[in-house]
Amino acid sequence: MVPGPEPIAPAATKGSAIQMAAEVYDVVVIGGGAAGLSAAVTLGRARRSVVVVDAGEPRNAPAAGVHGFLTRDGMSPADLVRVGRSEVASYGGVLRDGQVVSAERDGTRFTVRTDDGQAVHGRRILVATGLLDELPDVPGLRERWGKDVVHCPYCHGFEVRDRVIGVLGSGPMAMHQVQLFRQWSPRIVLFRNDVVQPSDQEWEELAARGITVVDGVVESVRIEGDAIVGLVLAGGRVIPVDAVAVQPYVSARADFLKGLDLTATTDPQGLGTFVAADERGLTSTPGVWVAGNVADFMAQVVSSAAAGVRTAATINADLVAEEVRLAVAAYRDPFSAASEARHAERLLGDRRHGLDQEQGRSGAGGPGPRA
Repeated sequence: MVPGPEPIAPAATKGSAIQMAAEVYDVVVIGGGAAGLSAAVTLGRARRSVVVVDAGEPRNAPAAGVHGFLTRDGMSPADLVRVGRSEVASYGGVLRDGQVVSAERDGTRFTVRTDDGQAVHGRRILVATGLLDELPDVPGLRERWGKDVVHCPYCHGFEVRDRVIGVLGSGPMAMHQVQLFRQWSPRIVLFRNDVVQPSDQEWEELAARGITVVDGVVESVRIEGDAIVGLVLAGGRVIPVDAVAVQPYVSARADFLKGLDLTATTDPQGLGTFVAADERGLTSTPGVWVAGNVADFMAQVVSSAAAGVRTAATINADLVAEEVRLAVAAYRDPFSAASEARHAERLLGDRRHGLDQEQGRSGAGGPGPRA
């Protein structure tokens, strides 16, 4: 395992309630996984103020290690997050624990509220909350999920190589999945589970690759000790397997976005839901961006991290463009107090430098123009 920085001190991970309420960050990142933390590091290095709000519920928590991530292969999901949070803090980022329950536009900024009643404010929002995996209702699947019940061959196929792998029919990806896993093991069993109906061509492909097909409904997973030993069919027959591959239905963690007129979109193939965005990660709501699995449920950890970097750079460019426009407006009208107050409010919100108060003190009763 590649050693990472020392864990960050608690004082560096949370702001006080007063600080969090008063601060207007350049970017509020919702979700502290690979996409969110990578985005926060990129924004911190761009000298942006950024806060990461994370519920501490990583999708890959059951897995023993992350794979396919250069220099981080085999690192546990918990260690990856720990190192990532430390790197965010090293660039001045704020890390806040909490479940986001709502987000809304508040004039020229956004307000994000957490389940503990606190609020954070930002000029832009990046959503990187990931997905929820909804497994078929088969006893034993959830208990072994991320161990010897897997879904992605590129994430976990090598760990179950050469075993007897049962592919559980659960949706439209089953035929694709069964042929993929055949690359990792010659001993593949397709459980149709009253769901999969192969075409004539697919039957021929299964036979040509030596894949066994089992009819009947799977009722449970047989577990002995700390391992799967078989799948139990209706009627009690047990088919021996050492591992199970299954495609869960995936749901974007996006309910809190309703206040921003954003809802999750259903995938055309019926695989799950995601938050739609353009190739830059910008949603249909200006100022709100997405990165990682919440927008792309096929993304692995490394590609989610890359999406976070790419989207963060685009957000920074968007902020720069806004600041250029405001600077030009101020340059054209440099002595207008109203213009100054307007631009200060646009950029800083509650952090503005007190121009209104100064005007109040020098107004009535103050020295007037000389005759």
